[in-house]
Amino acid sequence: MTKYETYKDSGVEWIGAIPEHWEVKKIKHFCYVKGRVGWKGLKSSDFLQEGYAYLVTGRDFKTNRIDWKKSYHIDKERYEEDPYIQLENNDLLITKDGTIGKLAIVENLDKPACLNSGIFVVRSLDEHLLTQYLYWVLFSDVFKKFNGYTTYGSTIQHLYQNVFVDFAYPLPSNISQEKIANYLDKKTAEIDDLIGQKKQLLKLYEKEKEVIINQAVTKGINPDVKLKDSGIEWLGAIPAHWEVKKLKYVLASRNHKRIPLSSSERGEMMSKKYDYYGASGVIDKVEDYIFDEPLLLIGEDGANLLTRSKRLVFIAKGRYWVNNHAHILKPKYGLIDYYSELLELYDFSIWVTGSAQPKLTSENLLNIPMVVPPIEEQNQISEFLMKKIWEITQKSENIKKLIALLKEYKTALISDVVTGKIKVT
Repeated sequence: MTKYETYKDSGVEWIGAIPEHWEVKKIKHFCYVKGRVGWKGLKSSDFLQEGYAYLVTGRDFKTNRIDWKKSYHIDKERYEEDPYIQLENNDLLITKDGTIGKLAIVENLDKPACLNSGIFVVRSLDEHLLTQYLYWVLFSDVFKKFNGYTTYGSTIQHLYQNVFVDFAYPLPSNISQEKIANYLDKKTAEIDDLIGQKKQLLKLYEKEKEVIINQAVTKGINPDVKLKDSGIEWLGAIPAHWEVKKLKYVLASRNHKRIPLSSSERGEMMSKKYDYYGASGVIDKVEDYIFDEPLLLIGEDGANLLTRSKRLVFIAKGRYWVNNHAHILKPKYGLIDYYSELLELYDFSIWVTGSAQPKLTSENLLNIPMVVPPIEEQNQISEFLMKKIWEITQKSENIKKLIALLKEYKTALISDVVTGKIKVT
């Protein structure tokens, strides 16, 4: 990539060297910066679904623009009481609380708009500073480094106005600013598109894994095997030589050994080194253990019984403690790994009671029908799945590494371009 002929020290630690003919300016030199002041804070009743003006909050930021369709509204009286935060097209918005540095450029205003607290409006007041260029400066590591320097040691995540206006940044000519903004718009869109394609590939790998597991644990790995009706409506046909038994005849309950510990009890513990399991897996560490063998855990209550947003069935290993929100099961025979993958496929909602607080009772769980292949075949299925899952995992890890590299390249590219390390022609 092309570089400029000569460089000079910017005199600013978070910028480094810049092209000889570039300047260094601060936000306060060319910009108007305002936010909603505390005494004009809004009550929940001020947030309207329809109203005189848009009320922009941090949730409305979407890929560097404002999503007006999701925006709250505000009445005319509340809008007019603070003219300093009334928005115009081409204003730059930046979040100053919580997640600091989310950015959006105001475009396509079809009626008045103003800000909720937690956001600054940054408006260029000089023709020598283009909003689109400033956007990329604030998006870059240059601003992140500045924010790191100014907030070092602070436990409060907040961008103070008096600090922000002193942010120093490199400033090239208007022509260069426009070229830089257009170049980064195009290049970052290409990189984001490529990252999106790779993320989609990860989803396909995950779907491939689900299909392979489903097929193996419910139909086996012999494509020519004779099938029979399982008698389980959602499962359909299974190999003819497999059995269907109630869960209690295959897995023994160990729920009587569960002991719940309150958060205060756990908080008083000094040497916390053993996993403490609940309905969703490990939720804490404790200083003692109850179990010292691999056992199957199934969430007993909670929304995940219905939403299945995360794994419901998992194997606990080593030394650990289990509270009263997870069922504990031990195979009477067969492989725990096979039963884990099989039961994870189950739709437990038909056995769940309660709507406000969904619960899978021990009685219902133990009477669930489950398919049981011969132990030798369970071993074959487990070995097959171990190999296939490893192969898919390796492919997924390679894609994740590539995504990380693309993100690193994007970050470096933006920083190098806005500081002139790379010349845009």
